[in-house]
Amino acid sequence: MTNEERYLFEAIALARSNAEKGGRPFGAVIVKDGEIIATGVNEILATNDPTAHAELNAIRAASQTLGSANLDGCKIYASGQPCPMCLAAMYIAGVSGVAYAYSNEDGASYGLSTAPVYAELHKPFAEQFLEIRHIPVREFRGASLYAHWKSSQSKAT
Repeated sequence: MTNEERYLFEAIALARSNAEKGGRPFGAVIVKDGEIIATGVNEILATNDPTAHAELNAIRAASQTLGSANLDGCKIYASGQPCPMCLAAMYIAGVSGVAYAYSNEDGASYGLSTAPVYAELHKPFAEQFLEIRHIPVREFRGASLYAHWKSSQSKAT
């Protein structure tokens, strides 16, 4: 058995345990330098938080473990195919790679596929179900929001 398979089996074990406790069947482990540094399970049903996916919970835990929001050099092993939200978080966090055991196709007949979300995000904003509008409101006084932030950052260092 390869290390990748071992990490995926660990993610599946977390998912199975979570399902046995009434949660959704998703688990994730984060590995850095060959060691598991964080794990997470899907806590949507327990917390009523639609963002409480296994991968996001594992990313939060890894960031705390490392004391950094930068997860460069980390790989995520997930029981299921990451949704677009989780995938975006991996990019933003600088995760180096992701592997998953069950695909959207595997989960579709159980209502566990995020393929429709992927399809919706491929459409131009004007064609998406969610109304997405850019309204360029700016303050009348002072620096723009981003200029203010940049100025605050340079004063803090």
